[in-house]
Amino acid sequence: MLVRHGEAASGWGEDPDPGLSELGRSQAGEAADDLAPLGPLALVTSPLRRCRDTAAPLEARWGVTARVEPGVGEIVAPASAVGPDARRAWVRAAFAGRWSDLGAEHLTWRAAVLAALRSLQHDTVVVTHFVAINVAVGEATGDDRVVSFAPSNASRTFLRLDRHGQLGVVRLGGTGTTQVL
Repeated sequence: MLVRHGEAASGWGEDPDPGLSELGRSQAGEAADDLAPLGPLALVTSPLRRCRDTAAPLEARWGVTARVEPGVGEIVAPASAVGPDARRAWVRAAFAGRWSDLGAEHLTWRAAVLAALRSLQHDTVVVTHFVAINVAVGEATGDDRVVSFAPSNASRTFLRLDRHGQLGVVRLGGTGTTQVL
């Protein structure tokens, strides 16, 4: 299962690693309330603070420590996108496009997300980001768009991984907007 982090305390491009806003902390608590009866399950999180903060209520409920997995981290704008405005412009353009139109750096990042998910051996809750969730959903549905689904903050998307490493969608999480779009 993929959980998008709760609402960040600041926008994409303003702070490279914000924690959660007050609403984001509430969303994380609601996600933990919803997921608590399913576990304890393995728990994996992106290294970024907003994901670790989202995982914290579930860690407390289940008495587990989330494993930090860089492979489910946030997409990185290219080095040429210097400064917040350039990063936002790059993200907006990338979000409107297809993976096949992006460069090798981003295809490698996408492959790393998929490899991290395919490496999971047991039912696992993965706290991650908007684009990483889109990587998984796009792979599961054969959709090459960078954004094929708009998971809301703290949404829960259920996927299955078959014995051949193929992803499938069981249930998409709630939809919403992102501060970038």
